Amino acid sequence: MEKEFTIDVRFFHLSEELQPYFTALYCFSVDCAEDFMVEDRLHPEWAGMRFTEYGSPPIASVIPDEIEETCPFVVSGPTSRSIHFGLKRSRIWGLGLQPAGWAKYVPLAASELADTIGNADEMDCFAGFVPILKRVYGTSSPPEETAQWLNTYLLALDHHKAPNEDVILACQEALRDPEISDVTMLAEHLGMGRRTLERFCTRYFGFPPKLLLRRQRFQRSLARFMLESRDNWSRALDVQYFDHAHFVRDFRSFMGMTPTEYAATPHPVIDKIMAQRMADLGATQETDLPTVGRYAGMGLKVD
Repeated sequence: MEKEFTIDVRFFHLSEELQPYFTALYCFSVDCAEDFMVEDRLHPEWAGMRFTEYGSPPIASVIPDEIEETCPFVVSGPTSRSIHFGLKRSRIWGLGLQPAGWAKYVPLAASELADTIGNADEMDCFAGFVPILKRVYGTSSPPEETAQWLNTYLLALDHHKAPNEDVILACQEALRDPEISDVTMLAEHLGMGRRTLERFCTRYFGFPPKLLLRRQRFQRSLARFMLESRDNWSRALDVQYFDHAHFVRDFRSFMGMTPTEYAATPHPVIDKIMAQRMADLGATQETDLPTVGRYAGMGLKVD
């Protein structure tokens, strides 16, 4: 299979002012025969935007739906289930929206697009990002030049402070903390009542806090498995899991398959993205890989 296609992945750091709002900017190019498609699965993540520079837009769906054609500017809301996708010959730019970024730039409750994929050209709430597609589509510029333009464009967007921005950022960090294991602890950490926290998380994060905490626990385990212990799920389990059966139930819910099935499935795109990201970072910890999850604070070190 590896001889039938090649994948090139590039990551670009955004300016410090943009980092609370966006995940890493990246582009990946797939070179293969016209009738060939590379398939993989994204892990549950925050919202993401993809802009097709050339070739076919992604074919994708949130599981368990069948994958279908998307568009040159496609957006996925925050997800609690895997996105199954396919790529043909193309170059695609990716830019993720953290919850604070969603609150700042998208005048819509995150829950309204949770676990969905849509044509952003047809959504007024993403109008501010349409010029990115116009700049990217069909360009012959080197990726470095395109990335610099994108960074400059994002810096020029309206930078009014998002509603509740400080609390949203505090919640983003709290969700990454493995010491915060339940909704009561999260509510106390943020100084909110449980019902207020429910409304807050649904509005800005897309899901109730209990599901968000489950997702973070799962992501920490999955990240550890993929980066450290590919041959042993038991060593990868987060301390919040009661036992292996508990983890398997979560895995089925988030990924639509068992851990064993996932380990046996090729991950040509995800593996390439992870390998390149680790190389770019000098094999050090990173909290916002676009497809691996957020595992800051779990003591992970990659040697």
